[in-house]
Amino acid sequence: MAKVLVIEDDDATAAEMGSCLSTAGHEVRREADGAEGLTAALGGGFDAIALDRMLPGLNGLEVVARMHAAGVYTPVLMVSALSDVDERIAGLRAGGDDYLTKPFDPGELAARLEVMLRRRCWAVQTSPTLKVGDLELDLVRRSARRGERQIELLPMEFKLLEFMMRQAGQTLSRRLIFETVWEYYFDPGTNLIEVYVSRLRKAIDGPGERALIHTVRGQGYKLDAA
Repeated sequence: MAKVLVIEDDDATAAEMGSCLSTAGHEVRREADGAEGLTAALGGGFDAIALDRMLPGLNGLEVVARMHAAGVYTPVLMVSALSDVDERIAGLRAGGDDYLTKPFDPGELAARLEVMLRRRCWAVQTSPTLKVGDLELDLVRRSARRGERQIELLPMEFKLLEFMMRQAGQTLSRRLIFETVWEYYFDPGTNLIEVYVSRLRKAIDGPGERALIHTVRGQGYKLDAA
């Protein structure tokens, strides 16, 4: 059982979310205002937060930003009727760990929160820091650096880098990366892996630095400091 904070101003939606999560065995607390939700989040004790994007008081992006500024990194599922790509990117860049658009299936809400909880449990049970060469990943603060250079990553970029660092030195196929990191069945026609690996390269391998991310022709990708 997890303790989940639901920050949602619409009573009907909040009731549906609460019922779904309670049925899944979780303890749920609901706040209807952004400022009150932030106060609850800063109080700690929650395993995950389902956060509406548009709220009175403070909007969802402001809530996440203030949480992180205060050093609180509870996993956040952004929930919003704003479904275009730019809005989803804004939610993830603000610090959301995942993004779910309204209307949604209650089962998907529960499943996405459970995935976030598994990731958190995995990080807690293993070393809080991963290192490959001068690249360092802090799994608690969800931050990355190379030497003295801080690296800004989106949540999925962070998850991809974490997977590659845990498998450092091994060649990882596109299928393995997709099905492990994105947790979906692999679509051979997708270029998602190439896009994210390219973003990571630009972030990780700075000018004058030894390349850490390598393409293995016909096989996949490898992260290696050698």
